[in-house]
Amino acid sequence: MKFNKIVFATGNPNKLKEINAAIKSFKIVGFKDLGINEEIPETGITLKENALQKAKYVYDKTGLSCFSDDTGLEIEALNNRPGVYSAMYAGPSCSSENNMQKVLKELYSIRNRKAKFKTVIALILNGKEYFFEGGVNGDILKEKKGSDGFGYDPIFRPNGYNETFAQMSIGLKNKISHRGIAVKKLVAFLNQEELG
Repeated sequence: MKFNKIVFATGNPNKLKEINAAIKSFKIVGFKDLGINEEIPETGITLKENALQKAKYVYDKTGLSCFSDDTGLEIEALNNRPGVYSAMYAGPSCSSENNMQKVLKELYSIRNRKAKFKTVIALILNGKEYFFEGGVNGDILKEKKGSDGFGYDPIFRPNGYNETFAQMSIGLKNKISHRGIAVKKLVAFLNQEELG
């Protein structure tokens, strides 16, 4: 099956930019390209449920093959919070800055800073569902470092690196990040499908 365009079910321009930098073999289009402006509800209790909910919404609305992701930051000392609620950790209309400040406040006097970023991608291709996962371990810094990236990137430093995701080039981040790992699996699958 040959295809050269696939929908990424997101309204987040940062995610779209990151995905387009990682995927060169297909044209990736987002909500704005399709004229979709509404917020898609995320009512699942797992990353997988939320990712599939968003992909199904777009597939049902457009009939186009599409994928969506959901990402969570799991902090060991906070019983793996914020997890599935990472995007709205500080409240329904909060910003990334609010979320980071809440995490930093909760970890203020805690020595265990271990954390893991996880991403699940749900793909709907010709009506069939597929899932791809990625994860990266690291730790939460005591203060923000770097100005690139988005979300919790300025306070998350992956294991084996001296920089946070917000200090890294987009190329390096895509190579080692949770989303980057899941995207590699997605691209390998799509390339295989196209050759099949």
